[in-house]
Amino acid sequence: MTTSKYDAIVVGSGPNGLAAAVALAQQGLHVKVIEAKEIIGGGTRTQELTLPGFHHDVCSAIHPMAVASPYFKTLPLDEHGLEWIYPEYPLAHPLDDEPAVVMQTSLDNTAEELEIDAAAYRKLFEPIVFNFDQLAPQLLAPFSPFPSTPLLMARFGWNALKSARSLAFAKFKSHRTRALFGGLAAHSILPMEKRISAAIALVLGAVGHRLGWPIPRGGSHQITKALASYFESLGGDIETGVKVESLDQLESARTVFFDLTPQQVLEITGSSIPNSYAKKLRRYRYGAGVFKLDLALEGPIPWQDKRCQKAGTVHLGGTFEEISASEYAMANGRHIDKPYVLVAQQSLFDDTRAPGDKHTAWAYCHVPNGSTHDMTRAIENQIERFAPGFRDLIIEHHTMNTEQMHNYNANYIGGDINGGLQDITQLFTRPAGVFNPYHIPQTSYYICSSSTPPGGGVHGMCGYHAAQAALNREFS
Repeated sequence: MTTSKYDAIVVGSGPNGLAAAVALAQQGLHVKVIEAKEIIGGGTRTQELTLPGFHHDVCSAIHPMAVASPYFKTLPLDEHGLEWIYPEYPLAHPLDDEPAVVMQTSLDNTAEELEIDAAAYRKLFEPIVFNFDQLAPQLLAPFSPFPSTPLLMARFGWNALKSARSLAFAKFKSHRTRALFGGLAAHSILPMEKRISAAIALVLGAVGHRLGWPIPRGGSHQITKALASYFESLGGDIETGVKVESLDQLESARTVFFDLTPQQVLEITGSSIPNSYAKKLRRYRYGAGVFKLDLALEGPIPWQDKRCQKAGTVHLGGTFEEISASEYAMANGRHIDKPYVLVAQQSLFDDTRAPGDKHTAWAYCHVPNGSTHDMTRAIENQIERFAPGFRDLIIEHHTMNTEQMHNYNANYIGGDINGGLQDITQLFTRPAGVFNPYHIPQTSYYICSSSTPPGGGVHGMCGYHAAQAALNREFS
């Protein structure tokens, strides 16, 4: 009888791959993680992209879903070096010729700022915020027709399944509230007219009010390092600099986990998975991409509304209508002069990010999948629009189009940072519409990436649920 060297091998060291590895190792299994790059982390890496001493988060930067993650909450990541920093405001949304709209951690304070929409905003978010601890394990899990709190889930779903446009215009009267909601909804990387685009706005808004939108001291790579440190303390092995292109490269193991998207899984597994399942993976759809801009600055961004300097994240795009136009253009293969832009200002709150009194800025916008169009000027124009004099502070910049994002992280197919389109059909059926979304039928292989439920975001729940599926099937 042949004995496997490992109980499990995990291909890919993003947050989901590491979460799967940790969950397995916690059960006393012998687990190995293999990473193609020399540095582990997937979408949670921090590098000196512009100049020495300026530390930029290459992909993810702000982490509301990490602190909301039911699984990450159970791990002693603080004992392994992870420290969260909470900006005073989770989010600011500048507007032309008037004060910015600020989402504060306090739901009541935010509602008061929205004046005419105060009651409507509170009524929409209050049930989610107050019941978030019960909702989170269900929202960040595979779809179930039998949720543990059916009434709470039904109430959430009634609004979440709507389009951001229909919900915003049904609930709110003020252009300010609609703009704030549109900026939240655009994280879905869907047109505002698409059903379920409202869901991400509700979740991100609720997390902001319940927990805040924090940043890790020292950069997003600290999440990776803490997960890896805890994994190794459980006896896990990590090997870097090995690109897995075939199953033949792997050492013997009872199970194999892929923190990869369907395209890569197909390339690696070849004919070793059922043809019917492979056909479903080939039909998997990828979403829009991103264009990324990192900046080294002489000083902080000089926002016209000074409250924006107290916000970890700033959404640029103006009114709901402008944001909607930007996301519609992206989804239809076009670029726009005034894109919706996400800006993160980590160095305002974390003095490890830049030397002396210098600063960093992190920004990106959504573009068509596979786009090589340079959006640097468009992004800079949007920042300058709400922060006159910003351009004078630029010392150096670093850009990444969708091809460069894909080359950096093989999971970002065409620049898609969510591991696949998250529309109403594919969000619930990813990756292949089978009963167990993590298990590859007739094999001992599992997919644990963001191409499985609950989808994109740094929360580790895809990896956690994949590990549970394997523990129940292979190791029970």
